[in-house]
Amino acid sequence: MRDVSRLAGVSKMTVSRVLADPGLVSKSTRDRVMKAVEQLSYVPDRVAGSLSSRRTNFITAILPTLTNSNFADTAQGLAEAMRAADYQLLIGYTMYSLTEEERIIRAMLARRPDAIVVAGTTHTKAASEMMLRAGIPIVEIWDAPEHPIDHAVGFSNYEVGRAAALHLLSLGHRRIGALGSRVDCEAKDLRGEARLAGFSSVLREAGLSSELVIRENEAPVSYDHGAWTLGVLLERAPDVEAVFAVSDISAVGALMECHRRHISVPDDLSLMGFGDFDIARQCVPAITTIRIDAKLIGKRTGELLLSVLDGETNLEAIPTVPVNVGFELISRETTAPARTQAMKKPRF
Repeated sequence: MRDVSRLAGVSKMTVSRVLADPGLVSKSTRDRVMKAVEQLSYVPDRVAGSLSSRRTNFITAILPTLTNSNFADTAQGLAEAMRAADYQLLIGYTMYSLTEEERIIRAMLARRPDAIVVAGTTHTKAASEMMLRAGIPIVEIWDAPEHPIDHAVGFSNYEVGRAAALHLLSLGHRRIGALGSRVDCEAKDLRGEARLAGFSSVLREAGLSSELVIRENEAPVSYDHGAWTLGVLLERAPDVEAVFAVSDISAVGALMECHRRHISVPDDLSLMGFGDFDIARQCVPAITTIRIDAKLIGKRTGELLLSVLDGETNLEAIPTVPVNVGFELISRETTAPARTQAMKKPRF
């Protein structure tokens, strides 16, 4: 900073003001300082500045994976919303492990983030206690809990599952299954499990069995997972009429397995997924799915955080109940009304 001040012909205090609050300095002075900053490739020491301001200007976002485009869209929406206030994202990913999430939260808190955004509402006891005691805003996303740690932005995964089951029932299907991953292992998709729980509840309410709700392998689901799990389901119930996969990724794998087995979708089997991934729209046939506006989740989270972090905002006006962005069922080509057994083609 001393070198910048000498080159620009101003005091160190003026350099500090230009970098921290440029509106306090005249345009000509700002231009001289910024030209010197560029010539010297000067990078301000944010850590030193945070010692007095107690702000680090970075937000921690903890996501299950970086390969899922929906989570990537959420991170993009959050980054865009926070960028105007000069906040940066520091992203950690848990690989669907609550133990790893706890480790990341501890490591991130040591770096003094201004807020934590975490996907999901189930945490280890230690992780929950650390977030409760952190003294910073906490936003849980991709779900809508009744009692969030602090704030929440998302939707009800349970209701997503119910909507999927109701759609398949409305088409006249009665022999209905679902594909998900196991939750008795280290890597578990608890949001996907909530969808299966909602799905199963509708089947039971309709007087149908939920025995065809299949859980195989660890999270995250994949194309291979969908193909393999559909095979398990067909071995158990070759007469299954309709299937819901907890993710479009798994649904695509199931669709490819149907092609290999010469099972016509939707003539022989109705299939639907979740997430509205690009590949679901491009498949032949295009996959019926449930759409979530993933980027909107990030945007609304960023707007909420800016409200909380703005000292001039009336805290009573900031929502303490979950912000529910909702979801939309997109009916495409892989689901169709059920036909009578006499009309159905044999699967062999």
